[in-house]
Amino acid sequence: MTPMKWFFSFLKKYRKHMILGITLTVLITALNVVNPQLSGFIVDNVIDKGNYDKLMPAVLCMIGVILVRSVMRFFYQYVFETASQGVLYDMRDKVYRKLLQEDFRFYNKKRTGDLMSRQTGDMDAIRHFVAYVVYATCEQILMFVFALAMIFTVNVKLALCMLVVLPFTAFATYRQSKEVKPAFKRNRECFSSLNAFVQENVSGNRVVRAFSKEEFEIEKFNKENNAYRDAQISASKVWMKFVPIFEVLAYALNVVLMLYGGYLVIHGEMTLGNLVTISGYLWMLNQPLRMAGWLVNDIGNFITSVEKIHATYSEEPDVKTPRHGIKKKLQGSIEFKDVSYRADDEDIVMDINFKVEPGQTVGIIGSTGSGKSTIMNLLCRFYDTTSGNVYVDGNDVRDMDLYNLRDNIGMAMQDVFLFSDTIEGNIAYGRPDCSFEEVKKAAIMADANHFISAMPDGYDTIVGERGVGLSGGQKQRISLARALLKDPSILILDDTTSAVDMETESYIQKQLKNIQKNCTIFIIAYRISSIKDADLILVMDKGRIIEQGTHEALVAKGGYYATAFRNQYGEIPAELLEKGGN
Repeated sequence: MTPMKWFFSFLKKYRKHMILGITLTVLITALNVVNPQLSGFIVDNVIDKGNYDKLMPAVLCMIGVILVRSVMRFFYQYVFETASQGVLYDMRDKVYRKLLQEDFRFYNKKRTGDLMSRQTGDMDAIRHFVAYVVYATCEQILMFVFALAMIFTVNVKLALCMLVVLPFTAFATYRQSKEVKPAFKRNRECFSSLNAFVQENVSGNRVVRAFSKEEFEIEKFNKENNAYRDAQISASKVWMKFVPIFEVLAYALNVVLMLYGGYLVIHGEMTLGNLVTISGYLWMLNQPLRMAGWLVNDIGNFITSVEKIHATYSEEPDVKTPRHGIKKKLQGSIEFKDVSYRADDEDIVMDINFKVEPGQTVGIIGSTGSGKSTIMNLLCRFYDTTSGNVYVDGNDVRDMDLYNLRDNIGMAMQDVFLFSDTIEGNIAYGRPDCSFEEVKKAAIMADANHFISAMPDGYDTIVGERGVGLSGGQKQRISLARALLKDPSILILDDTTSAVDMETESYIQKQLKNIQKNCTIFIIAYRISSIKDADLILVMDKGRIIEQGTHEALVAKGGYYATAFRNQYGEIPAELLEKGGN
C-alpha cells in the first residue's frame, strides 16, 4: 500500500464529515459571488438611476449573506477539525499499536527521538492538512473558478484578458511543488535528529554531569540545532522565492482591471456598475493566487510527513506470532538443540545444547559478551534462532502463540526499567488486577518491603522516570518483585542481584527456593554465590557453552568455572575437589 492510500484508509472513516465540510465550502464560496453582484446593482440601478427605495433591501440582503456565510463557516471549520482530530487519533493509535508489536531488531536500529517525532511533529502536519489545508485548497480553487465564471457573464473580453495570468500561475505552482518536497524531507530528518539528540541527553544527563561533558554536549547540540535551522531556512527559501511571484500575478489582475476595464467603461462597452461588480470579484481571483504558495508549502509538508510515518509503520517485525499458535499453561520444560544466532554478520551464540526439566534451577555464568542474555532472549523469542530449535514443553517456540509464551515467563532484566508510576503500580505491572497483599508478598520475597515501607508514601511513592530516586539495588529488587508477582512457569533473573549486598542476595536465594516446584528458574550472574546451588550451571565463553554441570562437578573439573571460583573465593576447599571427583 502506498503512503497516500494508507492515509486515505484513515480518512475514509470520516468521509461523511469531509463530504459535509466540502459541501458547506462550496455553498459558502457560491455565496461569495452574491455581494459583488449587489454592489454593481446598487451603482447602476440605485445611484445612477435614482431608485433609492431599492437601496435598503439590497443592503439588507448583503448583510444577510454575510451572516449566513459566517454561521456556515463556523460549522464547516468545526466539521473539518472534528475529522482531523479523528484521523489523528486513529492514526496515532494504530502506529502506536504497531510500535508495540515491533521486535528488538527494530528498536536496536531506531532512535527514540526519531520515533517520537513521528508521533508528534509529523502527526501534527497531517492534522493541519485535514483541518485546514483541505478546505482552504478547495475554497481557493472554487473562489477562482466562480469569480472567473461570473466575470465572463459580465464581460467576456475582460475575462479573457484576466486568463493571461493562469499559465504563469500554473508553471510557478508546478515549480514550487517540485522544489518543496526535498526541502521538507530534509527538514523533517533534521527535526528527528535534533529530537533524538535531546532525548538521549535528557535521559543520560547523569552521565554527562559525571564526566563534566556539558560543554561538549552543548557543542554537539549546537551542530544539530544549526542543521535544523539551516534546513528550516532552506525550506522557507522555497516559498519565499515563489510567494512574490504569486503576489505579482495577483496585482497584475488589478492592473488589467484598471486599464482595460476603464477603457471598456469609457467606450461604453461596460457600465460603471459592471466595473464595480468585477472589482468585487477581483479579490476572489487575487486571494487564491496569494494563497497558492502557502498551500503548496503545506501540502509538501503533509506528503513528507505521511511518507515518514508510513515508512516506520510499514516495517514488519521478523518475529511474528503464528496464526494458529499453541496456547496453554506452560510446565517449564526447556530444550536448546543445536541453537545458533547470528546478527549483523556476527555470530552471537553457536551450537547451544542443553535440557532443563520443570522446576529446575539453571545458573548461567561467563565473561561479558559471551551470549548469556542472548540465550534468554531466544527463549522468550525476542529474536529467532538462525539455526537450531528452542523447545518449551516439547513445542518449538516458533509454533507457540507469542503472547501466551511471554505471559508464562517472568523476567527481571539486566537493564532495569521502572515506569513513572507508584511503586505498587510498577510491581503490579504484569498483574494490574492483583490485590495489595499479593504485591506486598512479592516485595517481601524480593527483600524490598522494608525500604518501601520506610518511604513517606510507602507503596504509593511515585517513582521518577526510569527509577530515578532509587538506588541500583532498590530498583533491582522492585524489578524482581514485579517478575515474582507474575507467578510464572519460567522465571529469568538476568544479573538481578549484582547491585545488592551479600546478605540481601542470600535472603533472595532462600526465598527463591520457596517458589513452587513447577517454576523453572534461570539465573544469569557473575557471582558464583548466586548460582552455586543451581541444578545445572552453564559456563559460556565467546558464544559457546564451554562447561556445564553442577557446582561441585565444575569446581572439580578445574576449568573456567574453577578459575572463576578461585578468583572470587581463593583456594578451592579439598572437600569440594573430593566431592567433585566422586
